[in-house]
Order: sequence, then structure tokens, then C-alpha cells
Amino acid sequence: MAFTQEQVRAVLATVIDPNRGQDLVTTKAVAAIAVDGEAISVKIVLDYPAKSQWAAIKEQVEAALRQALHPSALFVEVTSQIATHKVPPGMRPLPGVANAIAVASGKGGVGKSTTAVNLALALASEGARVGVLDADIYGPSIPQMLGLGQQNPRAAEGSDKIEPLTAYGLQVMSIGFMVDVETPMIWRGPMASQALTQLLTETAWHDLDYLIIDMPPGTGDIHLSLAQKAPLTGAVVVTTPQEIALLDARKGIKMFEKVHVPILGIVENMSLHVCSKCGHAEPIFGQGGGQKLCADYQVPFLGALPLDRRIREETDGGAPTVVAEPDGPIAAKYREIARQVAIRVAERGKDFTHKMPTIVVKND
Repeated sequence: MAFTQEQVRAVLATVIDPNRGQDLVTTKAVAAIAVDGEAISVKIVLDYPAKSQWAAIKEQVEAALRQALHPSALFVEVTSQIATHKVPPGMRPLPGVANAIAVASGKGGVGKSTTAVNLALALASEGARVGVLDADIYGPSIPQMLGLGQQNPRAAEGSDKIEPLTAYGLQVMSIGFMVDVETPMIWRGPMASQALTQLLTETAWHDLDYLIIDMPPGTGDIHLSLAQKAPLTGAVVVTTPQEIALLDARKGIKMFEKVHVPILGIVENMSLHVCSKCGHAEPIFGQGGGQKLCADYQVPFLGALPLDRRIREETDGGAPTVVAEPDGPIAAKYREIARQVAIRVAERGKDFTHKMPTIVVKND
């Protein structure tokens, strides 16, 4: 007997997206259903990058349809499509950037830059087009972390903007490309803020799904300027379980709240140390701090990362963990967190200002 689209949709409503915990119909991932007698064709389009998950989700859909309907022929396609999402009131998305995400900590020494770089690489490995802006004017570290050293950016062809450098598929910009590594940036707050604004708006970003902005530690002039001038889709706060770090993370959360930038979630770094020789696990910086912070402010807990020597060594060597050990458990954790970040972005309302026509009223 011939099937109907309603029958197929009812089956898809039982298939749970493993990353969201909701069914594919509820999440509006079912883009198309075609039925020809007992032959079924389904297209699933996820609103977040998940290239490593496509095959598993496809198998889920196929298994559910075969078990429920026994089609004579079955074709299932799973892809991802990233939309531009809402930014704070009165702002418009950056040219060439669909979603700008700030990664902040409120305190130095918690592994924020390492987390930002690996999250960017994880998003890219899941199929997204990703850029990284090093917003730490006084202590730029992204060039070293991505193995770019002292390369100098050039002017973009046919434009007065700067062409970003590239590393591991990422588009990258940093003040570190323009000054000597040993030259201190002795600038007052307004000068540093202006330099950051120029890096943000005068870089020729090329069709990015996500721009990851590695914020400097603290909550000073640069943070306030960026939050007020940059069209941020949201912010990720990195902390350790240590109470001292949590105090500053709270300040970072409150700062973003005051400038109407939504918190996408909390990442707890250095959560647990496992001895490489004996396997003993110990929460050196305490435990449960990140989860408590999330509970206090009603924001998502994105995941916990270990205190592991390899993360430090690989990042210092210019090949962060996600590219140095792409099949390892730590890289898998970074990808899991990156997917959760992207899902929180996808849950934001979509931005349609770029599609709105300009209306001009003339008096005849």
C-alpha cells in the first residue's frame, strides 16, 4: 500500500536528535518528505554543525522508518545549515559573519584562549566555516597557538580591509600579527578599544558561520566596548571549579547581562586531573563549581574539560588538541561542547534584517 507524508512524519517524531534530546519534528529538522507509493525519501537539515553525527542520525532515521513502515525503497539525507541569528537591539550582524560568539572568563589563567581555539577548530571539524578574532590586545596568544608566528596580514584584494590569515581552515586575525612579539602594548583603554574595533570591522571575513572572539581576561574597557559595539550573538564563559575563578566568572556573566548579550553557557576547564602513570583521578581545583554557577544564573552547563598536559603541550606547539589528536577523547569532548554552543546559538531567534527591503517614502 502507498504511504502518506503524515505517516512518515509521525515516525520521524519518534526519532530523537542525540545532541538536543528532542525529536526531529519538534526541532524542525525535517526539511522534506517525498513519498512515491511505498518508496520514501527524507531530507534532514540540522541547524547546527554536526558532520561527525550525520551518519549516526541517518541510521536512526532509516531504522525507525524500516521498522515502522517497511518501505520498498528508502533514501535519507542528513546535512546542516547555519542561519544568522539575532544580535543585541540596534545592531546588525557583521558583514561576512553570521554569528559572533565571545569567549570570556573574567579571570586569567583558566585556559580561556586554549578553550576558544579548540572550540573554533571543533566547529570547523563539524563542517562550519569559522574565524577567530584575538581580542586580547595586551597579550595576544592566538598566533602562537595556531602556529602562525609573526606572519603579516595583507590588504584584501579590491578592498580597504585586511585579509585574515588562515590556519587549519580557520580565518584568523590578531594584533599579534602587527607588532613584534616582545613589544609591549602600552596603550590606554580607549586606544586598545579602538584597535580592537578596527580589527573586528576592518577584517575581510569571508562567509563565516561563526566568529569566535577570544576576549581578554577581566571586565574592563575592552570588554565593555566590544559588548556595546560588536553584534554578539552570545557569550561563552570559561571557568575552573575553583571558587576564586568562579567569583570573576560571575562578574563576567553580569557584565554581559547588562549589555543584553545572552550567555550561551558555561565551560568548566581543568575539571579533573587523571594521573598519566597510575590513573588516579583528582579534582585539583575543586568540583561542582561550574554546575553551581549555572544553577545560580539559570544558564546551560556546556561541559567539563580535564586538566591534561597534552592540551598545554599541543597548544604551545601550535597544533591544538582538536587537530593534533582529532580522534582522541579530549578532541571528542571539545566537539561535544562545540555542538552544544552551536545548538544554543540556533535556539536564538533568526535575524532577517539582511532580507528586509529598504523603504523610501517620497513626496510627489
